[in-house]
Amino acid sequence: MDFVPPAAGSYKLERIQPATDGAVLDAEGKRRRLADFTQGRITLLAFMYASCVDPNGCPYALTVMHTLKAELEKLPEARGRIGFVSLSFDPERDTPQALAHYAHEHGGHAHGSAAQHLAWDFLTTRSRRELLPILNGFGQDVGVDVDKATGKPLGTYSHVLKVFLIDRQRMVREIYTTDYLLAPMVLNDIKTLLMEDGVRRK
Repeated sequence: MDFVPPAAGSYKLERIQPATDGAVLDAEGKRRRLADFTQGRITLLAFMYASCVDPNGCPYALTVMHTLKAELEKLPEARGRIGFVSLSFDPERDTPQALAHYAHEHGGHAHGSAAQHLAWDFLTTRSRRELLPILNGFGQDVGVDVDKATGKPLGTYSHVLKVFLIDRQRMVREIYTTDYLLAPMVLNDIKTLLMEDGVRRK
């Protein structure tokens, strides 16, 4: 990174929009509300699909989130106040069982977290029909790639990478795309929201 991000707390993050709610499935297959995973904590939410291989897409977001999680777990004041959510837009293949395996492989916590870790929940939906209102609410465009000759789906998706920073009141405070999804910048944004909540460094 060629620049140093502004110090945490030296700037204000605007309230962009309310975080969209909707019906989801957790990694145990239980029907939940997306709001269950965002209310009352600072949340970093990324849309993804497990089979994505675009290095500037889902794998990049996963890497940044891992880096952030490791850094935040060093801060005692972050525990219980911050969580991560990965929500699939491929419900046909990313079943709860598949996401539980994916979470285990990538070091996330499929259903909750141990006391020393920050929660990282991997979610899906029952169908694209239930997923679409969530995507539309967040403004996350996703297209299904098809074979031009046959018109059959290729199993990949065209999408602009977006990661959403959501505060405890479920307001979106920042939206990161590939160029702006930089771990030091996001880390300072999260610390800024912690300071806004009156949380002091320990």
